[in-house]
Amino acid sequence: MVIIEGTYRVLGTQPDGDTIRFQPDDPGFWMDVPGFKQVGHGGSGHATVRFDGIDTLETHYQPAGDQVHQPLVFGHKAADEMLAWLGFAGVRRRGGEGDDRETVTYATPLSVPGFILASGADRPGGRCIALVCKGPMPVIPGGDGKKRYRSGDRIDVPVDLLRTSVNHHLLKLGLAYPTFYSALPRSLRQEMADVAQKARADALGLWPSDVTRNGGVTVADLNTLTDHAVILPKLFRRLYDYILFNGSASLACLPAYLAGGQERFTVFSAVHGSPDRGKSFTGLHELFAVSGQNVKLKYDIEDVVFDEK
Repeated sequence: MVIIEGTYRVLGTQPDGDTIRFQPDDPGFWMDVPGFKQVGHGGSGHATVRFDGIDTLETHYQPAGDQVHQPLVFGHKAADEMLAWLGFAGVRRRGGEGDDRETVTYATPLSVPGFILASGADRPGGRCIALVCKGPMPVIPGGDGKKRYRSGDRIDVPVDLLRTSVNHHLLKLGLAYPTFYSALPRSLRQEMADVAQKARADALGLWPSDVTRNGGVTVADLNTLTDHAVILPKLFRRLYDYILFNGSASLACLPAYLAGGQERFTVFSAVHGSPDRGKSFTGLHELFAVSGQNVKLKYDIEDVVFDEK
């Protein structure tokens, strides 16, 4: 991953639990991030950073038209915890209804220092994908002693450094789902999976309310998704998009819709033999079981690794 030092800024933005605006000290280092052309950096050099390895409940998803959200309690808890952990205080957002109600109108300080460990950029949103850390880049033990790394350096991120990220912190508190893509190294995935499993076993955060794997979600209408069911955000997005596309909440055609997306993933678990090799699938109809109006995740989400798009 590529180290980039800089500052986080939230005023006038809509940070949720797993995205934030980042301003590099030297925007030229964006050029070192794989897939840089997909990073939607502004004229000042800032970009939206999407947190690697985790997914928090949607607070302002906008597939078409108005913004929508999942049940807000855990989405807001994740966002509040993330901002406080980075060092922002007194955060206020615009009240009332409408597309801008999540916009930050006040925070102190105006910016906080930190660094990201960037692995690439996502194509749909043009966001940098990274581990997000606060403060100065630490000294890291290495084969030749200890070294202070700087912006532009590429490193194999050790697990100890992962543990200093907000990505790890939110998983530890049970405020985020583990959601892994193939670019994330296996050692980091395993640490994040272990932390998520412990949070679930300890009934922390959203886990007691989650129905993605525990019974599944029975969909009556869009309000089920926006106001009631605590589910994996990826499933929320696919279900919401499907209902808009389908024109009704009937899930009769959902398996075909999920298959049509051709999304590839691998399940690493004893269910499919060697956890080192896993079993690959194409189409999310292989990941979610649909029975009538009920949708249920077939495997523990930390055992699933999605292919990069």
